[in-house]
Amino acid sequence: MAFSLDTNCGLLNHNIIGPIYCTSTIFPPDILITQFWFNYRHVANTLSVYRSVKRLGIPDSHIVLMLADDMACNYRNPKPATVFSHKNMEFNVYGDDVEVDYRGYEVTVENFLTPRSKRLLSDDRSNILIYLTGQTGNSHGGNGFLKFQDSEEISNMELADAFEQMWQKRRYNELLFIIDTCQGASMYERFYSPNLMALASSQVGEDSLSHQPDLAIGVHLMDKYTFYLLEFLEEVHPASQANMNDLVSVCAHRVSVSPGHHTDLFQRNPGSVLITDFFGSVRKVEITKDTINLTSSVKSGSGDMQIESLTYVDQLPVAEIIHQKPKQKDWHPPDGFILGLWTLILLVFFQTYGIKHLKHIF
Repeated sequence: MAFSLDTNCGLLNHNIIGPIYCTSTIFPPDILITQFWFNYRHVANTLSVYRSVKRLGIPDSHIVLMLADDMACNYRNPKPATVFSHKNMEFNVYGDDVEVDYRGYEVTVENFLTPRSKRLLSDDRSNILIYLTGQTGNSHGGNGFLKFQDSEEISNMELADAFEQMWQKRRYNELLFIIDTCQGASMYERFYSPNLMALASSQVGEDSLSHQPDLAIGVHLMDKYTFYLLEFLEEVHPASQANMNDLVSVCAHRVSVSPGHHTDLFQRNPGSVLITDFFGSVRKVEITKDTINLTSSVKSGSGDMQIESLTYVDQLPVAEIIHQKPKQKDWHPPDGFILGLWTLILLVFFQTYGIKHLKHIF
């Protein structure tokens, strides 16, 4: 999973509201790059991160979501039109409000770097979050490259050059790159652009680990690094003071392998970078003394306009789901059990009383 990267138009833009200038806008692209049923966990990874950033206020207009396969409609899915990220199976991360921008064979290296349809406009005030997840094995997570759809690949040098083009074209202010795959740290070894921070689920030579096995569907539901990343994000709210150092330390202590992080190119101290600088829509402001006319030049002929109040909605209660015990399923007799029981009763009756007493049964 990842967020789409556009070196021509960028990912974010800023808004100007009266005398207060917004100096930070966040556009997270989510991209899943692998297919097939055994990659179910990658779809769950992607959709869970997607819902987390939406919960913290980032709208779909600022998100590019790429899913290489549709697990919700896969014929092997025992619960069609659903994708679950926890073994309790109580929250469907697919839901009714998921806007997939690129799916199936539309998820390509070309559409990742230079998307043909939806793209997010960004400028030098924009913060960008890019999350990638892929197959945790030699077929997808290699040293210095990442495969798309088992048919093409992107190298760490191509990715580094794309970020440099964005920087030269003033398409971002700060960029956070997160990747959950085998040898993930190899994908940021060639980065050289300023204001860029990178996190990976594994070091070079290490495998990324799957998590939450489910016997009913026969696959794992999530990857371990993303699982604990989401568990941490669930404690974050729009006014939270949690910072990037907190995120790095939590994942490092909870994941068995050695997660990687690269902050040498980042100008700020990670301890001063709030999580909401990338995962939420909390905006820094710049005060100006200039007078700005807020009177609209467009007159409405329908009278006073009503403004719909927006409320904070907890869309993904991961913390509650994780600590709940699985519900006991109601027992139902297997197919043919009742018929077999009646057959046994009739046989015992015949052996005891004979067929002449059969009329007493009815």
